[in-house]
Amino acid sequence: MTTTESATAEERRDFIRDIITSDLASGKYKEIVTRFPPEPNGYLHIGHAKSIALNFGIAQEFPGHCNLRFDDTNPAKEEQEYIDSIQSDVRWLGYDWAGEPFYASDYFDRLYEWAEGLIQRGLAYVDDQSQQDIRVNRGTLTEPGKNSPFRDRSVEENLDLFRRMKAGEFPNGARVLRAKIDMAAGNINLRDPVLYRILHAHHPRTGAKWSIYPSYDYAHGQSDAIEGITHSICTLEFEDHRPLYDWFIEKLPVPSKPHQYEFARLNLTYTVLSKRVLTQLVRDGHVAGWDDPRMPTIAGLKRRGVPPAAVREFVRLIGVGKANSVVDVGMLEFCIREELNRTALRRMAVLKPLKVVIENYPERQVDEIEAINHPDDPNSGTRKIAFGRELYIEQDDFMENPPKKFFRLSPGNEVRLRYAYFIKCTDVVKNAAGEITELRCTYDPATKGGNAPDGRKVKATMHWLPVAQSRPAEIRIYNQLFAKPSPDAANFAADLNPLSLEILKDARVEAAIAEADSSEAMQFERQGYFVRDKDSTLDRPVLNRTIGLRDTFAKEVGKT
Repeated sequence: MTTTESATAEERRDFIRDIITSDLASGKYKEIVTRFPPEPNGYLHIGHAKSIALNFGIAQEFPGHCNLRFDDTNPAKEEQEYIDSIQSDVRWLGYDWAGEPFYASDYFDRLYEWAEGLIQRGLAYVDDQSQQDIRVNRGTLTEPGKNSPFRDRSVEENLDLFRRMKAGEFPNGARVLRAKIDMAAGNINLRDPVLYRILHAHHPRTGAKWSIYPSYDYAHGQSDAIEGITHSICTLEFEDHRPLYDWFIEKLPVPSKPHQYEFARLNLTYTVLSKRVLTQLVRDGHVAGWDDPRMPTIAGLKRRGVPPAAVREFVRLIGVGKANSVVDVGMLEFCIREELNRTALRRMAVLKPLKVVIENYPERQVDEIEAINHPDDPNSGTRKIAFGRELYIEQDDFMENPPKKFFRLSPGNEVRLRYAYFIKCTDVVKNAAGEITELRCTYDPATKGGNAPDGRKVKATMHWLPVAQSRPAEIRIYNQLFAKPSPDAANFAADLNPLSLEILKDARVEAAIAEADSSEAMQFERQGYFVRDKDSTLDRPVLNRTIGLRDTFAKEVGKT
């Protein structure tokens, strides 16, 4: 956490922090214990970043700590790959946990014992109904549910069946253990929820020990209680589950009494955070993987070059509330630009090269031009860029027949080359198809550094690179994955943005960029912010655009 972030933390106020402040002041708790409990069945996304920042941030701001706990109650969908990626993502965001991570599977024995205790007290029973029948008999929001025909089994029969379920005697789906609460309850979550289901699957941590696994609702609150969690912070969709959370805490001999609080989840324009949709995007080949830079996953943000400090600042700005809303993705982009503008070193790259030959420059002469690394940070120093007779400029920086307000290079017009000289176009070379392949120019040697001794002015300054000393590179220009502000999750493929990725294979970059093996983002002057991709090779770097200098995506969408 930066000094600025630490100072800002003191100014943060939201309803959860107010509750915590009150609990500490009243002596209810001496320390605060929170937790971040992801399921290890996928990659974390920007929405999880809000929860991570809230739970771990509270632990940094108040006396206490935050646990990382994996809710590994569904071995059929869990993989070590996800466990590793989640730990990496939390640390990348700038947070850590004390000791080793926790796992719900650490508590399987105790959860099973407590389930037997519920049976012995007549508060749970084994149900032989199919999953479909349980769903139908659960009722609706306006109609009560129907009691299962197996609801009144004896304690002895329920214990026998439950132990045989644990022993692996029955096939998947044959029976479940349900809490006996109230099938007419207004809250559907209290209509005899399922506590255990039969699942013959190898568990990454417990192996083949278990043939039954607890439901999330059953494992979640009890894991909180075992770990001494004081404030169990969830998103709003779990608000209706809180009465069940409290029922378990009341009925079971848990060692502590945590309380659940709910806050609004993050929703972003041009973004879908549904795990189902994200999984399908990967499986159907719409993106190149979970860490595709167009994905809203933390792995995708990292690969795109988004700095973790920008994510933390974004989460701070949107705050913590109780009402769901949609945040404009422009706020996230603002935070990214602000952070990168402050930290990224400046470099030059020509994305769509057009060759320039300076006819009055000596053929074998190479000059060294001094360029600053950051205009607002003198301590970042300067670097040398070779300047010779043959250069590259951007194709878009030249027009043979320019409109009235085009001030960049055109026949007879003079412009400034960044840090270097004034040049003027004298001739245009074309191929047989009439396409411009080369420009012939002259330069004024008296303008070295970018200013004319006679005081004449130019209206444009352009970036450039030397032909001989620059290096080839592949540039990947990323835009929003979806073309609409509110993509339809049910038919997301129809809303995909066909302009979400443009690959430029003939770009040129400074030699220092090609030779450096750095993961730090850099600003390509007049272009945007870029970062080296993992697909880079020794002789050909691949660079991802993190974000442009200005928001042009909305304008492009408006044209279509």
